[in-house]
Amino acid sequence: MEADWEIEIGPEAPIVDACWEGLVDLRVHPEMAGQLSEAAALPGLADALRRLNGSVSPFWTWTSKCDVWQIPEEDGIDPYEFDASVEEARYAWGCYIDLLPVSDQQWGHRWDPQNNTPLAAVAWCKTICSRLRSEPLRCCRVDLVIRKAAITVECMDIGITAYITACASDSVLAKQQLTCALRQFVDGFGARAKVE
Repeated sequence: MEADWEIEIGPEAPIVDACWEGLVDLRVHPEMAGQLSEAAALPGLADALRRLNGSVSPFWTWTSKCDVWQIPEEDGIDPYEFDASVEEARYAWGCYIDLLPVSDQQWGHRWDPQNNTPLAAVAWCKTICSRLRSEPLRCCRVDLVIRKAAITVECMDIGITAYITACASDSVLAKQQLTCALRQFVDGFGARAKVE
């Protein structure tokens, strides 16, 4: 599996907004994962969200902003970036999930505007990418983006947006590959939480 990470924390960069009114708290209501419109588009997403929000998961996954989409064929993807042939890169599906730590100790500190390098979050992303790259799953990739996160109106922290993308020679196979990539992504950092 291909995997990479980056930091987007500049003044114009998007933030993870946990204060959004559409937030669905899957820690409290895991059964609602299957009712999200995004999960209807990709049933494997519901399982990933339940596992990410399980009682032993290191994350509180902000699920209200996850999304699933088919990448238009005319936009194309680079087969090289997916370890895919040109034919296997014809159709692609993508999704994203915003991740917030359960504890502010997860990445060692709250957001410090003076510190433009959240070292613990960078180390975590490097570890996860290394694990994912060791998996023999072709035609998919994960991109982790470290961002500022608004936990409350007054509290900023660090969040990570995970973009998971997969491709195949037809749309149905690409969607199936995305489900496999999601499963591998969750397994990659040990969020094998039991669904309660």
